[in-house]
Amino acid sequence: MLTQDDIKNALKAVKYPGYSRDIVSFGLVKEISAPPGGISVVMQLTTSNPEAARQIKEDSEQVLRALPGVKRVNVEVKQPAAGQAAPAGGLANQNRISGVKRVIAIASGKGGVGKSTCSVNLACALAQLGARVGLLDCDIYGPSIPLMMGVHERPTVSDDERLVPPSNHGVKVMSIGLLLDGDQPVIWRGPMIAKTIQQFLFAVEWGERDFLLVDLPPGTGDAQLSLCQAVPLDGGIIVTTPQEASLGVVRKGIAMFKKVNVPILGIVENMSYFIAPNGERVEIFGHGGGQAEAARQDIPFLGEVPIFTEIREAGDRGVPIVVSAPGKPAGRAFIQIAEVLREKLA
Repeated sequence: MLTQDDIKNALKAVKYPGYSRDIVSFGLVKEISAPPGGISVVMQLTTSNPEAARQIKEDSEQVLRALPGVKRVNVEVKQPAAGQAAPAGGLANQNRISGVKRVIAIASGKGGVGKSTCSVNLACALAQLGARVGLLDCDIYGPSIPLMMGVHERPTVSDDERLVPPSNHGVKVMSIGLLLDGDQPVIWRGPMIAKTIQQFLFAVEWGERDFLLVDLPPGTGDAQLSLCQAVPLDGGIIVTTPQEASLGVVRKGIAMFKKVNVPILGIVENMSYFIAPNGERVEIFGHGGGQAEAARQDIPFLGEVPIFTEIREAGDRGVPIVVSAPGKPAGRAFIQIAEVLREKLA
């Protein structure tokens, strides 16, 4: 006898029209029942587009009829009335970025875990592996990506009044830090944050990109919600350190991605250990917490990055370690994680 999990797993083969993600990850499947010999499914769309509903219904019926022992299939697709507003965060509010194939968010539950360091090094590593990469700094209050990427020139403006982001190390970069003078602070409320992120996504000339990595601020606030509502994310990466103080907040970040139906690509454990000059391995913040949490949450563990002085020095110089010393252990750690990501998203 088929279980609800069997049916849900089968429906993961059905993609939302025009998107690379499936209808289950988007949270569209609301009810499932499996009487003997039959399957009944109820879905709730956030768009009134009849063509999308027709395609989803046909594709769903096809995969469900292929399951063993199924003789009857009933798929009901509910839609809002034409002109009716879709729920906040629904697909009707999301748009693809022209030319961008994959949008990946890099998040952390708390500050100080090296999330931006991971973002710049993964972006540069993917570029070294042959991908066309963009890096968007969504930390509006504390932008650090320009410093770490060695980018200081302002974006130019195209003939159609779109921002043209500067590039360095083979990566296109956009950040509020490129538009501010010196140490000018950003003192904005939530609506301004949302508007700025919308502009950085859709009013920037990203060109043809295989990946757009988005460096999020710590926590689960305005920037995170604005991003999830604006574009269909292809995945989220969680950065943590091994100690429980970091992991406890990381669980909130994982729960946030799940609540807005963003697939979690995995956890990166940063500051995993330190190698002393005498060769001794010192686990300053403990070790293995990230991998244990990944196993507990049943999500992938992407790898660990040790503490190396060279990583900090490279970021301060604006030449990430994967660019300045790709053959050293610190550089190789990031490149290995980038290879895993590329394979997952191929």
